[in-house]
Amino acid sequence: MKGALVFLIAFFAVLLISLALPGIPPGKMIYDAIATETDYEVLGIAVPTLVAAVFNAVIYGVIIWLIYDLLIARKKPKETKWKMGEKVSSGPGTQP
Repeated sequence: MKGALVFLIAFFAVLLISLALPGIPPGKMIYDAIATETDYEVLGIAVPTLVAAVFNAVIYGVIIWLIYDLLIARKKPKETKWKMGEKVSSGPGTQP
């Protein structure tokens, strides 16, 4: 659940940054590769700028979420097993 929150925060932060600086790669390059230049506007924002910002937000949001997830997975303590009130080691060379 925390990962989703991290993604959403990163998504909206990158979206706002990309709207302010529309030339940030790779959003503009992806838009240029799959669409033609238009002069339509949505809420006063040019469609190419908006689409490039959404591409950037999704791509960078996923990257930031993956980094967060890998860092959290590294910090988690290893799981120990308990059997009848005794701690059981599950490593090589150990017997339960």
